[in-house]
Amino acid sequence: MGNPSEHRIVESSSSYVKYTTVTGFFLQDDPTTDPRNFDYVISNLGLINQTYPTDPEHDPDLSKSLWQRFAYYIQYLNMHSPKTTTYRLLYLARHGEGVHNVAESYYGTKAWDCYWSKLSGNGSTTWADAHLTANGIAQAQVAHNFWRTTIMNQGIPVPQSYYVSPLDRCLATANVTFTGLKDVLPRESPFVPVVKELLREALGVHTCDRRSSREDIVKNYPGYVIEEGFTEMDQLWDPDVRESNGQIRARLKTLLDGIVINDENMFISLTSHSGAISAMLHVLGHRPFELQTGSVIPVLVKVDMMEGQGPSTSIAPGIPAPTCET
Repeated sequence: MGNPSEHRIVESSSSYVKYTTVTGFFLQDDPTTDPRNFDYVISNLGLINQTYPTDPEHDPDLSKSLWQRFAYYIQYLNMHSPKTTTYRLLYLARHGEGVHNVAESYYGTKAWDCYWSKLSGNGSTTWADAHLTANGIAQAQVAHNFWRTTIMNQGIPVPQSYYVSPLDRCLATANVTFTGLKDVLPRESPFVPVVKELLREALGVHTCDRRSSREDIVKNYPGYVIEEGFTEMDQLWDPDVRESNGQIRARLKTLLDGIVINDENMFISLTSHSGAISAMLHVLGHRPFELQTGSVIPVLVKVDMMEGQGPSTSIAPGIPAPTCET
């Protein structure tokens, strides 16, 4: 098929990255698919059973798995695209249930937003840089089992790159999900995740979204790669102002641009949060699709490097911390 790196896109001062979700391959693309009762495991990540234009040359008797035929089709798209275009399959994973999720359910969203989320905990539970609950760990184990089974039985294209939010619930989710798959992962695609500062939940006010120090992350996750420029202490979190939707979308656009420009791999895993994934889906031109904790959504994306300046957008300022009304 050739080398996909021949089609690596290159940024210039007079160009911008345009994203288009390529629909028709996953159930999550279909507006009739209800996110509230969608199970990524029993649906095979939502991959639609179909034939591909490359089947006659690649697998005329359809003896290969659906995932193998789909992966070949993506490779074909990349090798027959202009040099300013690439196709990427992104696996967007939400962390497992965290202690902050349980606390918000217990207190109610209104009380959580106006009071409890600003505290580090309630005296018996700490949710600053929230950790996974036992249920959250179990959800990540479900993801681990899905990857192991689907790699072994169907040859699903494994991530060639792994990116993860610096918040502990994501670091732990990725760890449970992918550590221990060494025996089924290709030697050229080991689990070596890169911690990305911008791959975070909405910034500000909620202490569960304030990350730990760089030193603590390195100590607790020694096999992870910390991206260049990662500060010792969290300099993005503001106790008084929370990001607007426009701000989080702009931040995730910056993150995605950096990844697709500097990483030429086709199959990419990103472990993050509900708000970050919602923002990425918006940036990628995907329909809204709310993930339950521990769930995964795949997105086939067409990435174009466009000449000129990108479309201008108006970004609302951050939102001051709410106060409880009596």
